Amino acid sequence: MSLRPNRVKRKLAAGEIACLAVGPTHPDDIDAFGPCGFDGIWLEGEHGAVEAPELGNLTRACDLWGQTSVVRVNRNDQGLIYRTLDRGAQGICVPHVNTRAEAENVVQGGKFAPIGQRGLYTSRQGHGVADYFHTANDETLLIILIEDIIAVENLDEILAVDHIDVFFIAPNDLAATMGHIGNIDHPEVQKTIDNTFARIHAAGRTSGYTASNDTVAHYAQMGVRCFLTGTGGWIAQGAADYLQKAQNALS
Repeated sequence: MSLRPNRVKRKLAAGEIACLAVGPTHPDDIDAFGPCGFDGIWLEGEHGAVEAPELGNLTRACDLWGQTSVVRVNRNDQGLIYRTLDRGAQGICVPHVNTRAEAENVVQGGKFAPIGQRGLYTSRQGHGVADYFHTANDETLLIILIEDIIAVENLDEILAVDHIDVFFIAPNDLAATMGHIGNIDHPEVQKTIDNTFARIHAAGRTSGYTASNDTVAHYAQMGVRCFLTGTGGWIAQGAADYLQKAQNALS
């Protein structure tokens, strides 16, 4: 057997847009969403309920649809990072990466030697793959979150770290660390976000961002290539439209 390709990593490496969805929390949800054609599923392990025992079935459901499974872990811990990969995740997202050393720690936990020091254990992605330890690095996606103003201040040194696939700006936390909690539309926050994108792209690196149906085209035109969106907004909008049409029928 050959190692499953990482759809998101390959699309980004080719300069294409890759879209991730967050919201499905059960393998059946992932199966139901599979035909929609998204490139990957974001499994929320920082603020959500995703735990290690569930990852086998969640990532297996992603595999069935050729979707990249990306797990956001809750801390920058090498053991946690590679255990999550061992459970079948094809990608890792690490929050609050604020320095070069912290970015390097992500790489050390996420890549096998000679790049990193990930523990030598065969992930469920590696079952039946004879050369797994020699090929896994090529199919492992690493995303770090730029979500604190200190990370923006240290951005140049963070961008110098190799093997990070996506430098993902998280606007809510960034706004909070700038003194504008709950106000990502504040001009100072928006200027910082735009300037950070420009610096990421000028360094030849790939940026990521959370975008809605209304904003995704704008950020794609700015050069963002990795997008995250929540399925909850679609459900809420669809439900509101349905209820409104039902009420309008009686007026």
